[in-house]
Amino acid sequence: MSTIRTSRDRVWSRREIEGLIAEGRKIIILDGQVIKADAWLPYHPGGDKSILHMVGRDGTDEIRALHSPDAQAHMQKFAIGRVEGRWNNFLPPIQGGRFRRCVEEAKQTEEQEDVGSDVQTDGALSSSSSNSSAPPSPIFDPVDAKEPETPCATPLSDDDSRTDAIQRKLSAERTSDILKYPALDHISQDEIVAKYRALDVRMRAAGLYNCPYGAYGVECCRYVLLFASFLIALRYSYYALAGAFLGVFWHQLVFTAHDAGHMGITHNFHVDTCIGIFIADFLGGLSIGWWKRNHNVHHIVTNSPEHDPDIEHMPFFAISTRFFTSLRSTYYDRVMQFDALARWAISKQHWLYYPLLTFGRFNLYRLSWEYLFLGQAPKKGPAWWHRYLEILGHVAFWTWFGYLVVYRSIPTAWDRFVFIMVSHMITAPLHVQITLSHFAMSTADMGVHESFPQKMLRTTMDVDCPTWLDFVHGGLQFQAVHHLFPRIPRHNLRRAQVHVREFCRETGIPYAIYGFARGNGEVIGRLADVAAQARVFDECRRVVARQVVEGKEKVI
Repeated sequence: MSTIRTSRDRVWSRREIEGLIAEGRKIIILDGQVIKADAWLPYHPGGDKSILHMVGRDGTDEIRALHSPDAQAHMQKFAIGRVEGRWNNFLPPIQGGRFRRCVEEAKQTEEQEDVGSDVQTDGALSSSSSNSSAPPSPIFDPVDAKEPETPCATPLSDDDSRTDAIQRKLSAERTSDILKYPALDHISQDEIVAKYRALDVRMRAAGLYNCPYGAYGVECCRYVLLFASFLIALRYSYYALAGAFLGVFWHQLVFTAHDAGHMGITHNFHVDTCIGIFIADFLGGLSIGWWKRNHNVHHIVTNSPEHDPDIEHMPFFAISTRFFTSLRSTYYDRVMQFDALARWAISKQHWLYYPLLTFGRFNLYRLSWEYLFLGQAPKKGPAWWHRYLEILGHVAFWTWFGYLVVYRSIPTAWDRFVFIMVSHMITAPLHVQITLSHFAMSTADMGVHESFPQKMLRTTMDVDCPTWLDFVHGGLQFQAVHHLFPRIPRHNLRRAQVHVREFCRETGIPYAIYGFARGNGEVIGRLADVAAQARVFDECRRVVARQVVEGKEKVI
């Protein structure tokens, strides 16, 4: 009896998949299966960018880390076949990868067969044909390749000497990482991946994915106490103190919103999302949807200057000299200009770091409104209605906070100003905690063959603190552990840290952990180093400009 073969049984070659991507298909490899995500792209609750950064890659570890088993099962609907053997990653188109259509290759082969042997030989040097002994690559010589639609790192400055100096600096940073971390060959990285997956199995067996709901009972008691303190201080006209209590209340709430965004509470997409909307939108005036869209990309391309929105803070901060080349952000779809304002601010960024972070919450309002009102939220799929609930949450927030508290309960303009500034600026430590985990870590591009666990540990640090201070950090002190296992509830991260330390010893991957003061020192040191280079480059630019002017005057 013959076996009926379905499309899911088809075995795709790497060259065929390259051709599909060249035609605009969104192909991802998941545990050996070929997933065509085109139809799901507008429905993805986490936005399209996180999918686009996985095109052409084996996204097994990233997908398992960030998605529930139900979501992973849903992805099987988009499987169109499988691949055999080890998959060699392509550079995704959004990151500048270039791809050939299969029909183009066939046409080139026919043309080569119609001309003399000398032309055939020359053509083989300038194109990647199916007869080449080298494995097919998405990056080709300029004569055959079209420019990517979104070039990521095109310098906009004509100062070649400055660009050369930046490239030397970046090359030195990459060399340092190559010497510090395990080799990027397939054998080394496959061994790391195998141990990482075995570690995940042990984590699940130890119950670390199970939410300790009793811990959230304690959290809720803390929230009630802080909010009651805010109301009492407001009732007795201690407006600055009321603002302080409200600010700490918001600070603490963010930790649970973070848990809900990762489905780390009930593990149900809609339930956890509604918890996040209640906390972030109704109580905080922010957007959990914006945070998800931003944060999912951050977890995939951590500390990549061109792609990670969490480190793209031009013109005020730059943690790499790569920002000096006016990079194009693939997240914001705009060029982050290294202009006069950026040159001035970045040259002083180590002094401006803490003062600017006191205004961080105001920037979150702006980003949330852009997400909700400029059409960035999902319009289709399971999350289509979340945007409307979030907008309702913002109406409720500005009603109770803006109208009932600020306008009706505080009598004078000055007292209102003091209350607003204190309540918002006291959340600055939260922004310090968020940036602390990444600003001092590597931003080097190690290529497409670096494994997910090695990249997460190379770009993220943990903060060492006593157990009794865990409530202050809210799980953000375990960001390296969290990036490896983002769906583990934060109250279990300290237990998970023991296993991660052992994993790092076994694999030879350095585990970065500092005390809070030392970690801040590392961040300020990185900012100061980049600031010093900005001043040097700016001075060089001025010298060159003077020389050009003086040269013209001599000619005249």
